[in-house]
Amino acid sequence: MGDILIATSGYSYDDWRGAFYPPELPKDEFLRYYALFFPFVELNFSYYAMPRTTSLAAMAARTPSSFRFSIKAHKSLTHEPGPLWRDDAATFARAAGALADTGRLAAVLVQLPYRFHHTPENRSYLAALLAALAPLPLVVEFRNDEWRGERVYDELDRRGVGVAMVDRPELPGLPPVDERVTGGLAYLRFHGRNADAWWNGDATSRYDYCYSKEELAAALPRIRRMARAGNLFVAFNNHARGNAVRNAGELKALL
Repeated sequence: MGDILIATSGYSYDDWRGAFYPPELPKDEFLRYYALFFPFVELNFSYYAMPRTTSLAAMAARTPSSFRFSIKAHKSLTHEPGPLWRDDAATFARAAGALADTGRLAAVLVQLPYRFHHTPENRSYLAALLAALAPLPLVVEFRNDEWRGERVYDELDRRGVGVAMVDRPELPGLPPVDERVTGGLAYLRFHGRNADAWWNGDATSRYDYCYSKEELAAALPRIRRMARAGNLFVAFNNHARGNAVRNAGELKALL
């Protein structure tokens, strides 16, 4: 069985002051402090702003050599691709490659929106995108249940690409709660179960949820089975009000 690495999606939240960060801690010290407690972090800023090699190298320098980064693909590659998406992919890959070259990159998270349906055009685009980002370690998160199926999983496995399993609200059309591992990359994201805000909430309210210890305990068998394939990266995305930090600590204690 591999290691189970538990962390959060993002770290630079002002509302974590008091809940996790000391109130007086300067924000430019957040990452250094975070790395004292967690083995990796998912970087979200890279979805909104194209990452730069220099900024990622500076972040790596503020953390121990064993600390890893999972970096979310830029929106120009997943949500808003245009005619020059290949140029954007090359720019992104160069920046993420700086982490990969030093052994600090856990994965590039290719998070696809619900509207990314399982069509021939989208299948072709995804194949081209994964090829453009190779040989970086890649994990795809589907937000639409249409992508569930052995043919999709087998193709990801053939390409050495992981598939992100998710814990999410019980709503029609969302991917199932599952425990698949492809490409030798085991990855699990806890989004919370806030069904009321899932479709019409913002990036904070959608994930505003705190798991109970009973809910976390119920996930333990699935987590342990996924870890049989190797190291398992577990990221809590329910970041509002420090819930992600709290639940990450509770899950670690349960394990």
